[in-house]
Amino acid sequence: MPHKLKYLLILLIALVAQGAFAQIPGQPGYGQTGQPGYNNGQQVSPFADTAHRQVKQLTADQEIDTLRKQEEAKRDSVIFTNKFVKVTTERLLRDSTQVFPLDTTINNFENYNPLYQPGDPKISLGHLGLDARDLLYEPSKTIGFDVGLHTLDLYVLHPEDLNYYNTRVPYTLLSYVSTDQVFKVIHTQNIKPNWNMGFNLNFLGSHGVYSTNDVLGQNVSNINAALFSWYQSKNRRYNMLANIMLNNVKAPETGGLSKSYNNLFTESVLDKTTIPVNLPNTYENWRDNGLYIKQFYYIGHVDTVQKGGDTAKVIPTQRIAYTFHYSVQTYEFLQNDQDTAHVFPDYYYSSNRSRDSLSVHHLQNDFSYSFLLKSKAAKNVIKLDVGLTQDYYQYTQSVSDSVVNQYGIQVVHSDHVQTNSFEDLTLKGRLGYSFSNRAAFEANINQIVQGRDFGDFLYDFKLMLAGNNKAGKIILDAYTQSSAPPLVYTDWVSNHYIFHNSFANQKTNSASFNYINNALQLDLKAEYFLLTDYLYFTADANSNDAHPAQVTSPINLLKVTLSKNMQWRRWHFNNTIVYQKTDNEGTLRTPDLYTYTSLYYSKLLFNVLNTSIGTDIRYNTTYLAPSYAVGLGQFYNGPDVTFSSYPKAAVFIKATLMRTNLFVMYDYANQGLFSKGSYSVNRYPNEDAQLKFGVSWTFFN
Repeated sequence: MPHKLKYLLILLIALVAQGAFAQIPGQPGYGQTGQPGYNNGQQVSPFADTAHRQVKQLTADQEIDTLRKQEEAKRDSVIFTNKFVKVTTERLLRDSTQVFPLDTTINNFENYNPLYQPGDPKISLGHLGLDARDLLYEPSKTIGFDVGLHTLDLYVLHPEDLNYYNTRVPYTLLSYVSTDQVFKVIHTQNIKPNWNMGFNLNFLGSHGVYSTNDVLGQNVSNINAALFSWYQSKNRRYNMLANIMLNNVKAPETGGLSKSYNNLFTESVLDKTTIPVNLPNTYENWRDNGLYIKQFYYIGHVDTVQKGGDTAKVIPTQRIAYTFHYSVQTYEFLQNDQDTAHVFPDYYYSSNRSRDSLSVHHLQNDFSYSFLLKSKAAKNVIKLDVGLTQDYYQYTQSVSDSVVNQYGIQVVHSDHVQTNSFEDLTLKGRLGYSFSNRAAFEANINQIVQGRDFGDFLYDFKLMLAGNNKAGKIILDAYTQSSAPPLVYTDWVSNHYIFHNSFANQKTNSASFNYINNALQLDLKAEYFLLTDYLYFTADANSNDAHPAQVTSPINLLKVTLSKNMQWRRWHFNNTIVYQKTDNEGTLRTPDLYTYTSLYYSKLLFNVLNTSIGTDIRYNTTYLAPSYAVGLGQFYNGPDVTFSSYPKAAVFIKATLMRTNLFVMYDYANQGLFSKGSYSVNRYPNEDAQLKFGVSWTFFN
């Protein structure tokens, strides 16, 4: 009998222990609905008499609070990443609906400055925010009306620059770069599963270096704002892209340094803020505001490729599209200084004050129809696009003039010196034929068939041949173009420059060969250009009287670009080399050779900090430096001045910590090693070595 009592005691202890361990969090059944130990959402003891226990009834408000807590608990268990945000552009939506995952890496993160992009370098009047142009030759593949002012285009936000999003959670990106005072905000979220809205807000406030003591006029002040939206019907047949754009760009026009500082970098200068500039309070102000709406509708059968994947694509057999775009562009030059240094060649209205302005109203209506036909095996695909674009322009140019009023008092007023309105009709067509996913041909035709710029055309032909991933692909391209001279070359009236010329259309013929191998990280492109009736600005010897001119003889130019990235363990070695040669170096003033090299070491520190430490080095050979015409907004071929050229190096460390990217960079770190400074434009020194810090924050909530 005692043995039986012993066994009964052991069994009782085991039952009690089981009940005790059932109260430990993390054990199966604890706090889980539908599991033992849970009754109507209320936790109870496993030994409770639930058959006779009276459960407290919840009010309606208490039930809502309980459900809200459960929902919030579910959300807390989800870690939102960039995979919840899909991005696209208008260009990617032209043929089909394509979306891609958001890129949040730090590749090229330190190269925030548009003046120093690895494959597209610029020269400028000294620093970010000032007038700039391409260092290498870059053709303009546009036809139709063109004002001809593009030196501040880098800082203007256009409709084609915007990204459009489809997000499961609100997405916000904040970025800031010290020294240049660059601040950007992007916020977007879906207000419905098929309707996204967002906005861009950019600020740029870089400071001048010379003659800046108590002179606020030397500071850049740029604001870009855009409100954008992408709506897609539930059946994915209808899409609408819409945006409202506001740009206000202000850039100082200093006229360069005083002539007494020609040897700036060979002399010892302690405080550069005391070095005078010729025009300390003169600037230009560009504004570009517009409304853009693009709608397209899919007709017939619609295919979905890679449904649900990161690169999901909706391909229609037929599509009709309509685009409405209205914009108002204003270009102003405001001279507030006496021209004691003779920066300007002459004046026509006022010797000590300029208020030159040009306003352009542009209304565009674009209609297009697309048709796609493919075989059952989907190997042969024919794509035909036809369209008609109507462009209506109205422009007015004004200057500041002084007159004597009825009381004998001299007053200053704005005088409209010219105004005009006209219309262009452009016929567009594109034919694409894919033999398979390894071979495709495309022909694009743009022809102005009526209006002021009648006869302008751009015919472009491409052939793509692709192998497997290791073999890469080849793209052959050839185009011919004829474009009317811009307004600034033919009819221009301002306080310091007046032109009335008749020039022939500029003509460009080009052929290129491009080999791309992603497996080898190799991109090789060879381009040939034949330029006829080339337009440019020049000045006579020992003169600053810039004026347009045209080269009647053909100009030949060869350009070869090689980009190759290499990696060995944690070391990365990225290179871009551009060689170009022309038979008219006196007119096309660009260097023969340009190189960009980035060498950095990447490592994951502390298991959370993805870090890269390295250097970027840029170099170009010497060339005849251009000059700049203040008040005209044009780089021109002035005195034959050639500046020495040495490599420029920037050392940096950049890292990613969770949703934050940051970099610290010492730009132009080798200043003083070869020279004390550099020039890229006559009389406008480049910025000195600077310590820069940049950070971007990403929020998914």
